[in-house]
Amino acid sequence: MNRVPKLKKGIVRRDGLFYHPTFVKKDEKEVILTWLKTLKPLWEMRFSKHNPPPEGDEQRKLLRPVYWLGNWQFACLNYYHPPKGTLNRCVKAEEYPPILKTMLHTVEGITKTHFKKNEIPKNWKLNTCLINFYGSSIDENGKKTDTARVGDHKDFELGPVASISFGERAFFQFVLGNKNLKNNILFEQWLEDCSLQIFGGELYKERAFHRVQRVENKLKKMIELDVDSFETRRINFTFRYVPEEHIIPFKKLPKELQEDILPYMETLANSSEYFRKAIE
Repeated sequence: MNRVPKLKKGIVRRDGLFYHPTFVKKDEKEVILTWLKTLKPLWEMRFSKHNPPPEGDEQRKLLRPVYWLGNWQFACLNYYHPPKGTLNRCVKAEEYPPILKTMLHTVEGITKTHFKKNEIPKNWKLNTCLINFYGSSIDENGKKTDTARVGDHKDFELGPVASISFGERAFFQFVLGNKNLKNNILFEQWLEDCSLQIFGGELYKERAFHRVQRVENKLKKMIELDVDSFETRRINFTFRYVPEEHIIPFKKLPKELQEDILPYMETLANSSEYFRKAIE
């Protein structure tokens, strides 16, 4: 039987896994949260006109609003599904703000020190970021639905993945094999406010799935952001590596893909000078 390691406080160092519970300083957090208020996160649909739902599936809105930096991996473009899902899928997006650039320099240094050389691809850098907003969606009648979870999945981008969390803590698990099996938990950890997690390598990245089982709501304090129909109690920045040749400007996408994501680009352009120029 697999034995689940006890939950640990403090820094965790294991082959393929690094965790620091208080990585982000209080003043850094305030700068980042202030910057986040300038963004208008986007609600995306899973499919599109040129990428319709497969048989047995249906069009649906994603569980939570998102924002991307570096490149925007629109859900309907289906990145990352090699070999076809790596080209014409990643649309060039806004750069990181200075505070994140500085922070990532340290994160990349930790990664290169902690992980084996063969676990870090050539030219690897954390050049893309998915910002996930965890909390409760609110329908037109005011009913709230808790969507603060993520099911079993893998991040297929190359090399180690880093994430930084703010707000309520999240219960994060790595699992092996069938999710319905008992004792399939490889490792589990609370991700605290201001924490950093990095994982990679054959075990945690290639073999294991990971998931967010739940996000606490003990503080009863929402993070005030410009997000429609949503109450945010946790924010997670997930940093990954995408080869530069996979990242292309909107205008260089095939016309049918431009058509699929143009409504999103226009929505982003309403609050972002970068996206406004991208579609001019």
